[in-house]
Amino acid sequence: MIHLTFPDGAVREYAEGTSGADIAAAISKSLAKKAVAVTLDGALADLAEPITGDARIEIVTRDDPRALELIRHDAAHVLAEAVQALYPGTQVTIGPVIENGFYYDFARNEPFTTDDLPKIEAKMREIIAKDRPFTREIWSRDEAKRVFAEKGEAFKVELVDAIPEGQDLKIYKQGEWFDLCRGPHMPSTGKVGTAFKLMKVAGAYWRGDSNNPMLTRIYGTAWHDQAALDAYLHRLEEAEKRDHRRLGREMDLFHFQEEGPGTVFWHPKGWRLFQSLVSYMRRRLKADYDEVNAPQVLDKSLWETSGHWGWYKENMFKVQSAGEDTGDERVFALKPMNCPGHVQIFKHGLKSYRDLPLRLAEFGAVHRYEPSGALHGLMRVRGFTQDDAHIFCTEEQMAAECLKINDLILSTYADFGFENIVVKLSTRPEKRVGSDAVWDHAEEVMTRVLAQIEEQSGGRIKTGILPGEGAFYGPKFEYTLSDAIGREWQCGTTQVDFNLPERFGAFYVDADGSKKTPVMIHRAICGSMERFTGILIEHFAGHFPLWLAPVQIVSTTITSEADGYAAEVAAAARALDLRVDLDLRNEKINYKVREHSLAKVPVILVAGRKEAAERTVSMRRLGSSDQTVLPLDEALALLAAEATPPDLKRARA
Repeated sequence: MIHLTFPDGAVREYAEGTSGADIAAAISKSLAKKAVAVTLDGALADLAEPITGDARIEIVTRDDPRALELIRHDAAHVLAEAVQALYPGTQVTIGPVIENGFYYDFARNEPFTTDDLPKIEAKMREIIAKDRPFTREIWSRDEAKRVFAEKGEAFKVELVDAIPEGQDLKIYKQGEWFDLCRGPHMPSTGKVGTAFKLMKVAGAYWRGDSNNPMLTRIYGTAWHDQAALDAYLHRLEEAEKRDHRRLGREMDLFHFQEEGPGTVFWHPKGWRLFQSLVSYMRRRLKADYDEVNAPQVLDKSLWETSGHWGWYKENMFKVQSAGEDTGDERVFALKPMNCPGHVQIFKHGLKSYRDLPLRLAEFGAVHRYEPSGALHGLMRVRGFTQDDAHIFCTEEQMAAECLKINDLILSTYADFGFENIVVKLSTRPEKRVGSDAVWDHAEEVMTRVLAQIEEQSGGRIKTGILPGEGAFYGPKFEYTLSDAIGREWQCGTTQVDFNLPERFGAFYVDADGSKKTPVMIHRAICGSMERFTGILIEHFAGHFPLWLAPVQIVSTTITSEADGYAAEVAAAARALDLRVDLDLRNEKINYKVREHSLAKVPVILVAGRKEAAERTVSMRRLGSSDQTVLPLDEALALLAAEATPPDLKRARA
């Protein structure tokens, strides 16, 4: 007999070999109809799989969030069957679940195009409607290779060879069609439902190696129901409208080019936006942090001491000095992070416990190698600016410092309109430095702090654990925010480090005169300033609040007779530190308004003969066709107040 523990804590006894389907049926007929899988000790398993030992069990129904992975997995199998039914001779390779969907790679002499997708979708719906059961079989390695070879499935033969000896070789059938698969699957193809869509095709090398054959990848998405699918497709449509690369062109903010792959060419307006963000962050830090600047290029030996050369070398840019003629040939690296430089600054001069906590901040330019295929506008670059800081403190101060950082991060996000925040604690990874005792202590403190974060927020801030996702030198908090269309972005981090100060021999003199190694807390709020700028562009869809907009006002004219007055308007606005462009072109006013609206300028101040005579302006807001006529001084005072950054408004309140 086996003993199964249910979510309510009840323990029940069953015959060995009982399946999840048997258990669901014994509980109720309705549960048996809804069930699609079970979890055994947290791991998803087939509903029909015999249970052979004691376990914690939970019946998974189709509307359970955990079933979404199964829906997508099964949809990939249905896609593969549909393709082979429609296009005989096509070889199937692999078809995993990915974020928001699935894909399958196919080998075919004539690559698929988007024109093929409606036909394939229709065939998939036929297969789903037949509702054929998924059944699992265990085959021998020789049998699997023989069958796949006879079918002309050379890639499957290669996959069989890659499965380690001793592992079960599982075959899943859906009617006559079958595939090599680890599983699990839902009971039948009908459980996939109709809330799916094939999205696009792309080329992909077999196993990601350019020396291997090129395959065709078909991407799809699948959801619990049509409403969820429609919502996802709407988000995609919104995301396309908000794409920071397109808005960057329309607003003339930045560009990229091949001569500087993964590095940003900031245009004047984009640089204004970027510097507004940096200025805001500087103001938020000035009360508690000392800003520093560490060298951009440092000798390899420093990175060897820090451990980055061993752990991170493949992501670092090496710089060889031109020392062949001088005898001063050395190996350097462009810094991928600021922390080793900050330790050197901490070490310069004797530090006492009275000096702690010492908070050092840097808007440091760093460089990290990213594969060309991974580069993505401002979101994934090779050269970027970190709003980086390191706090050197005692162990007793660590918890308080983490909470102080948390308050700063959350209030910063709120100023940019981000209220839906999740904070997760990433615990020790498999590859790490430091003793288990040190990790135990650090994780215990941060677990306590995590509970305080949730408690202090009144439950508004959600928290969680990411097992094994910590940095190699210590556990960390990861801050994830949701943007205007519900996408999640991981930005801020707080990382506790007992390792780096010790490696570099950093110490402070304690009250009893002894030398002690400080705790080092790595902290970022925006993370990459470039990426955060991209997130803001997409969050606001280019419609920035006035305080952040790169161009806040355009002063323009209806007639050239008002040119002098429009210039006065621009000068008066600049005197109030407003960012103003002057447009005196001999174009119709509707043309100019459309152009500046496309560039997402928040306010257009229009002047004609009447406005010049009366010293008024006609104010147009982005996204509105209404006009408001106001006296010039009143309009500028209103805009100057609105353009005050939120932190300065609080300071003046």
